[in-house]
Amino acid sequence: MSEAPGKLIPRSQLAKIVLIPILMFGFGFALVPLYDVFCDITGLNGKTGRIEASAIDANQVDTSRTIEVRFLANTASGLPWSFEPVIKKMSVHPGQVYEAQYRVRSSADIVTTGQAIPSVSPGLAAKHFNKTECFCFSQQKLNAREQRDMPLRFIIGNDIDDKIEQITLSYTFFSVDKG
Repeated sequence: MSEAPGKLIPRSQLAKIVLIPILMFGFGFALVPLYDVFCDITGLNGKTGRIEASAIDANQVDTSRTIEVRFLANTASGLPWSFEPVIKKMSVHPGQVYEAQYRVRSSADIVTTGQAIPSVSPGLAAKHFNKTECFCFSQQKLNAREQRDMPLRFIIGNDIDDKIEQITLSYTFFSVDKG
């Protein structure tokens, strides 16, 4: 049997029809901050930290440990740049400041702008990997056919887990130009 046209929807069904999309929207909206909290707690997602050079205690270098840091570089499609680390890996002591260089070259005939996004693996090492200076802190603008070496100054905290013997730092440059 079909219901008569024009019959009203019962209140309980109407409440569900209205409430469910509102709850779905609220849950979707809350996912981003919840994900950030989850990543902060677990150390996942490979986000590195930033530290002021003046906050570094030079007396806290742990010379009894050595960690191998590998450097990787990628360029997203749509950005006419080549991007690479000057050195591929280095051995470091926790608590000591190190400098590495990345080289970028534009193959475009116009000015282009990019932003580098870092990632650290294993993810649990990310909260101990701190940068005092990095090209990733701001957008990089390259003139037509320009080449540039960009510095990265970093320190790995002494409180990093003893089981971590190798860290990979990867950057991907993305275009920020309109169009």
